[in-house]
Amino acid sequence: MSPTLEKALTAPHKLEYTYKRSLGPVLSPFFTALRDRRILGVKRRDGRVMVPPKEYDPDTSESLDELVEVSDEGVVTSWSWVATPRRQQPLDRPFAYALVKLDGADTALLHVVDAGDEGNMETGMRVKARWADETTGMITDFVFVPA
Repeated sequence: MSPTLEKALTAPHKLEYTYKRSLGPVLSPFFTALRDRRILGVKRRDGRVMVPPKEYDPDTSESLDELVEVSDEGVVTSWSWVATPRRQQPLDRPFAYALVKLDGADTALLHVVDAGDEGNMETGMRVKARWADETTGMITDFVFVPA
């Protein structure tokens, strides 16, 4: 004989952890610089510059804090075309996600290239930042466009 199954009792419950977080000593200046239409990287002990900056060296775990300005122009090292953007994506028209190695940086930044058409994209092409009319200190303050 099997037991009679009853509908489980439920009660509404809302669980939140509302808090504000400081971006810290490396990311705070990075985002402030974006508001000022500048891009910062962080210099590692070996002299290489990482963009976006990180607080700790990914190889040595050493604390990093030497911020340096890099160019807002660079080279596409890899890319993927988004032919049909979804609602939550950064542009409402076709675009590329690309790894862009900015002049003065040794790592690539994953960001948006507003190239207009897939045929305008190629690995090795030069791009430059197109800044928003009003910048607020967000990574969405700019997109890359062909240089």
